[in-house]
Amino acid sequence: MKTAFLGKWRITEMDQWDQDYIDMEESGHITFQKGGSGGFHFGCVDASLDWRYDDSLDRIDFTFEGFDEATEVTGRGWAKIEGKPKQMSGKIIFHQGDESGFKAKKGR
Repeated sequence: MKTAFLGKWRITEMDQWDQDYIDMEESGHITFQKGGSGGFHFGCVDASLDWRYDDSLDRIDFTFEGFDEATEVTGRGWAKIEGKPKQMSGKIIFHQGDESGFKAKKGR
């Protein structure tokens, strides 16, 4: 159900970066809005995203573009919701660069 993804999710864990980096400028987060837009911010990375819900996989697939400090970045990723309490997990993949799994909780 794609409406379960809507809202702001606090990034609580990433494979490649520790929590101090994730929350360096502000609390790391990923947001999915109605209409397929959204964004994420962690460390020095700030990006907007374009997402689509995939019924067959019960997950969101997205592309993103933004900046890591002054450097333009693009990429793709995915997110799914599972468990109780519900937790988001997924992967952020920078074009020709790093990739990292992440976990997030609904809310601030």
